Amino acid sequence: MTRPDDADLLRIDQHVAPGHTALLMSGVLDGVTYRTARDAILKAAVDGPANLVMDVTDVVAPRPSAWAVFTSARWLTNQWPDVPMGISCAHASGRRTLARNGIARYVPVFRDVDAAVAALTREHPGVRRRMRHEWPATSSSVPAAREFVAHWLTAWGSADMVATATVVATVLVDNVLRHTDSRPDLRLELNRANVTVAVSDGNSAAAAVREDAEAAGRLSELTIVGVLTLAWGNTPIDGGKTVWAVMGPQNRL
Repeated sequence: MTRPDDADLLRIDQHVAPGHTALLMSGVLDGVTYRTARDAILKAAVDGPANLVMDVTDVVAPRPSAWAVFTSARWLTNQWPDVPMGISCAHASGRRTLARNGIARYVPVFRDVDAAVAALTREHPGVRRRMRHEWPATSSSVPAAREFVAHWLTAWGSADMVATATVVATVLVDNVLRHTDSRPDLRLELNRANVTVAVSDGNSAAAAVREDAEAAGRLSELTIVGVLTLAWGNTPIDGGKTVWAVMGPQNRL
């Protein structure tokens, strides 16, 4: 007997509109499709919409624990990209199920996508500035990334964050070049006073502080990133990962 493909069990259609992205889900949410749902949410969040809404009107979860995929995705994106998220469900019984299982405590639930977008926009009115660029997998990408970060932060009136952000960009891009064969894909964000540098690659292995360097009394590059930032971490994406670092005014050099 052939097991049906995950896509046959859970369908996820992505609709991008001004001000939000909606993931329209239909089918079965269970142990087989859990990761499919989670990865779709993470990918949509990393792309950086102003708001992200998951519509589950046509989703059936045989076990209530499967609904935890939404709190898991919220937790994985809480520090970055920290996109406002909501769930929409047209029937009251589904909304009650989400509330009863604790999902609504972490991801608000609404009757439809429009209501979700309106509420999320009111609650999170800030405007993020974002730029993105991908470079070839060559050493010339490191200075190019520094120049890219410096140019846009200066253009956005945040020249005081250039020194810190370019150090972080150097480390993250260099990390991609040294440990993967990927083209470094860099996102730069300014959200109020905080700056985020995030670099994606095609290797799913999480970036981590090198213990051998620590044992030898040397600061590894990622340890330096930790010192220079409010927070840093890894977010899994389809076919790889994104390593991100968030900096605030207190991190200025």
